[in-house]
Amino acid sequence: MMMSEIAKDRMARSVRKRGSVSSLNGREFRQKELHGNTKKNTVSFTDEPSLRDNASRLTVQMENTYQLGPTKHFPAVIVNHILKDVLTNYLQEEQYEPELCRQMTKTISEVIKTQVKDLMIPRYKLIVIVHIGQLKSQSILIGSRCLWDPKSDTFSSYVFRNSSLFALASVYAVYFE
Repeated sequence: MMMSEIAKDRMARSVRKRGSVSSLNGREFRQKELHGNTKKNTVSFTDEPSLRDNASRLTVQMENTYQLGPTKHFPAVIVNHILKDVLTNYLQEEQYEPELCRQMTKTISEVIKTQVKDLMIPRYKLIVIVHIGQLKSQSILIGSRCLWDPKSDTFSSYVFRNSSLFALASVYAVYFE
């Protein structure tokens, strides 16, 4: 049974007034409205799709390739150049300030990750770590461990120094089978 034009107009006006849609169906809404005791149960309405809707639409079912090794190896030399360029561009004139350096580590790691992803190396998981510290007469030892296949997994790192700070950027590339 279709709604009459009057009911459609009435529904459209109420939606425009409140900016929301009733949780009742058409018949329940008319009955409640006629008896004068409409509930204010509403659901917000927006034109933008929710993130959950996008995630459910973008799910792609992949088939097994049975590929055990990479077709294209990780270009460590190119990544070293990226690390050098990014660290030099961001930190050349900077002085060490703890809060600024804290934000810069996040920014630099995202920039490096984006530029390495732009190389379009298939099936590698990337881990980018950036350390920035004050350059006084102290030393620091940084270690990392990972379960790893030396045939396909690799890393690149670069150390930058200026008059007041040092930075170490590392990119780990782990092949995803």
